[in-house]
Amino acid sequence: MGKMLAKKLEGTSIQCIACQRRCTIPEGSAGFCGVRVNEGGSLKLSVYGRPVAIWSDPIEKKPLFHFLPGTRSFSIGTVGCNFACEFCQNWDISQAPREAREKDPKHWREYFQNYIDRCQKWSPERIVKGAIESDCKSISFTYNEPTIFTEYALDVMEIAKKHDIRGVYVTNGYETKECWDALVGSIHAANIDLKAFNQKFYTELCHVPELEHIKDSIEYAKKMGIWVEITTLVIPGWNDNLDELKAAAKWLHSVDPEMPWHVTAFHPDYKMLSTKRTPPEILLKAREIGLSAGLKSVYCGNIPRSYSQYESTICPSCNSELVIREAMMVLSNNLEDGKCPKCQAKISGVWK
Repeated sequence: MGKMLAKKLEGTSIQCIACQRRCTIPEGSAGFCGVRVNEGGSLKLSVYGRPVAIWSDPIEKKPLFHFLPGTRSFSIGTVGCNFACEFCQNWDISQAPREAREKDPKHWREYFQNYIDRCQKWSPERIVKGAIESDCKSISFTYNEPTIFTEYALDVMEIAKKHDIRGVYVTNGYETKECWDALVGSIHAANIDLKAFNQKFYTELCHVPELEHIKDSIEYAKKMGIWVEITTLVIPGWNDNLDELKAAAKWLHSVDPEMPWHVTAFHPDYKMLSTKRTPPEILLKAREIGLSAGLKSVYCGNIPRSYSQYESTICPSCNSELVIREAMMVLSNNLEDGKCPKCQAKISGVWK
């Protein structure tokens, strides 16, 4: 394992610098995420080489629609997260440390480490071998928050790059600049959640103090040359206000009008089982808002197949159907060298 994203403090304490929480971790303790641990005055990543979720997915499921469409991505995730979202749809792995802490505050680390130790070992070499055998063109760090296991991801990608396999982060966007700097050259695309455009949402539902850090990440990742797409999970009563959606779309346009925006439907999960599902109509309205703000590509996700036309890539110049999708699968790709075959408009993305 290479250099850890941490700083030594006075005595045996350390400061983690992977995410914007910048946890100060005394010896024998863990950061907020539960997996970045101070052992003997040094940072240890307790989930290194121990993914709990491994699958070969279509890249469209990340979702990434303008990055190697129609290819598969070898996808891995560990346990833990630097957020504590009440609506998390992978809460059984992302919130495992939090759940353990709540059940047994005194002995949770011992119980949690036993859980990790029972997970199958996947070295970086084995991950890359799995990607090659699955004919995957990329490796996605996803399912839980990859920021918390960045060192593992970097070791995987050090090998993967030699085989021309790209790296993908599916992230909440709470990385520090130090973390993004470390990822440059290894991570080629990111889907970043802009979960809402109001601080109350982040404070009460995600237990995160700063929305501004997510906005900074989006701008910085773009500046560093990473292909970025944005996802907003629209939750009724929390972030579906039309004025808020307009403000989000306006801001995204100011960053890059070519950056795709995915507005997706919420379904009840974890601690928000009584919240209603997102009606498809509000997603269509959000899409209309995004396009009216000048965004070139706005997609609707997690909705019935009867709305599948809103997953397809449309030429912003002549309205030709370029990449036709259904249920996050590519049915046909009509792009020619990244351009619309009808009007020759260049469509931003990584197409090969």
